[in-house]
Amino acid sequence: MGSSKAEENLALRLGLTAASAMASESVTFPIDITKTRLQLQGEMGATAGAPKRGAISMAISIGKEEGIAGLYRGLSPALLRHVFYTSIRIVAYENLRTALSHGEHPENLSVAKKAFIGGTSGIIGQVIASPADLVKVRMQADGRLVKLGQQPRYTGVADAFTKIARAEGVTGLWRGVGPNAQRAFLVNMGELACYDQSKQWIIGRGIAADNIGAHTLASVMSGLSATILSCPADVVKTRMMNQGAAGAVYRNSLDCLTKTVKAEGVMALWKGFFPTWTRLGPWQFVFWVSYEQLRRISGLSSF
Repeated sequence: MGSSKAEENLALRLGLTAASAMASESVTFPIDITKTRLQLQGEMGATAGAPKRGAISMAISIGKEEGIAGLYRGLSPALLRHVFYTSIRIVAYENLRTALSHGEHPENLSVAKKAFIGGTSGIIGQVIASPADLVKVRMQADGRLVKLGQQPRYTGVADAFTKIARAEGVTGLWRGVGPNAQRAFLVNMGELACYDQSKQWIIGRGIAADNIGAHTLASVMSGLSATILSCPADVVKTRMMNQGAAGAVYRNSLDCLTKTVKAEGVMALWKGFFPTWTRLGPWQFVFWVSYEQLRRISGLSSF
């Protein structure tokens, strides 16, 4: 009976997490595609002579040149990715937190332990969801081809998966999984541990009860922490994933990091910082508020 209840709760938590993540992704996706284009801007002199755009002008440019649909290019694989990535990382974090607490109060674990299990949970989820992330990045980058009057590489999600597997092998779907996993570790170390710890601190200090107010404050703090830690790995991940097997510019993530810094300066590692932050804040707000409320409605305890 206990096992059946545990399995029921697991399925429920996975479902609630996936639904909350898909809602967040849909709301903030235009910011994500803006961030991706900013990170690819000026890559190894590819757009030499072209005016460099900031976040706002880049978003306006995409809307004007590719239409509103251009701001949602790659949304389908992004939603697919979060069905696996976010549900797995959140539930894995909760389970690891409970396991390491040895029957004590999980929220009282040290920040270091929370950071470790947050990062570990992120790697698990990201490795499984990496093919969908690859397709999302490729489809987002294809908008640049459309803008130049060229045909995009892929007509849809299924076409992208098929063509990549044929041209680069099935393992090609995991191209960039190394920097992807590195980014996931840093993001979740900052995001999950910071959200968990911030919410505990906010409630413990009496700043807010365990409600939307506490969830909002904690999500903003975790979003900033995750962005600062993960942006360099995110830039490397985006560039590694965008290149195909033929004519690859970078041998590995370290080579990409080195070449990016040499060609564009160290601050290039934080390209897209502003849209990344402005996306992570609202993304986490929508996700955590939705997830916490859905848990409460479903009779589950707070995260």
